[in-house]
Amino acid sequence: MERLQKVLAQAGVSSRRKAEELIVAGKVKVNGKVVTLLGTKVDPEKDKILVEGKPVTGLEKKVYVLLNKPTGYVTTVKDPEGRPTVVRLLKGIKERVYPVGRLDYETEGLLLLTNDGQLAFALTHPKHGVEKVYLAQVVGVPGPDQLGKLRRGIRLADGITAPAKVRRLAIMEGNALLELKIHEGKNRQIRRMCESLGHPVMKLQRIALGSLTLEGVATGSYRRLSPQEISELFKAAGLRENTVPPLLRRNKEKNSPR
Repeated sequence: MERLQKVLAQAGVSSRRKAEELIVAGKVKVNGKVVTLLGTKVDPEKDKILVEGKPVTGLEKKVYVLLNKPTGYVTTVKDPEGRPTVVRLLKGIKERVYPVGRLDYETEGLLLLTNDGQLAFALTHPKHGVEKVYLAQVVGVPGPDQLGKLRRGIRLADGITAPAKVRRLAIMEGNALLELKIHEGKNRQIRRMCESLGHPVMKLQRIALGSLTLEGVATGSYRRLSPQEISELFKAAGLRENTVPPLLRRNKEKNSPR
């Protein structure tokens, strides 16, 4: 249950202050009854809300899920080739959620899924600089010069990558384990960066996104984010919480009282 004025603001009807004015003026109905008391709580998923006789749409509950993706799953909602998708792993999540960015079929690790379009866009846009951390086991051992290239940026077919933070964690049977931190999301970026140096990736895992980590989440399992984690993601993405997602803005014009 949430305050009525907050729900109206989230749906793009108006600002929260304007929503309060509409409520006090008797222009809002909940389940057929006029509501004038500020602070009235409603269930956006069940209650029928009208503003000046017009139904308020776009009240879908926001969901934020952290999945520890295994290999052998594609990061899509549907796959034309019939391969298993990551949404198959989200048993118990009734809402329709979408992956934030992608992990390729062979890559495992942290994947965020949500129906919050604005946050998803901000987290994946390079200008916001939200850091992603990967562990990459590569063939051979890159030397200082090669690691320096990663730190300066690698020229790929779709442009030069932004400087990466990289360090060598270990050498195992003649192959290196690298930690790489980037804030971009080019297609198969880590794999292509390492391959361009002559050290293709043998195994790749994303272990962090912003302040989120895989701690306590087994491979193939998921959990919902806590309110604090959600707030930290909004802050990292340069957003205020409860702002209106782009997919709801189209409702604002038709729902806004004239």
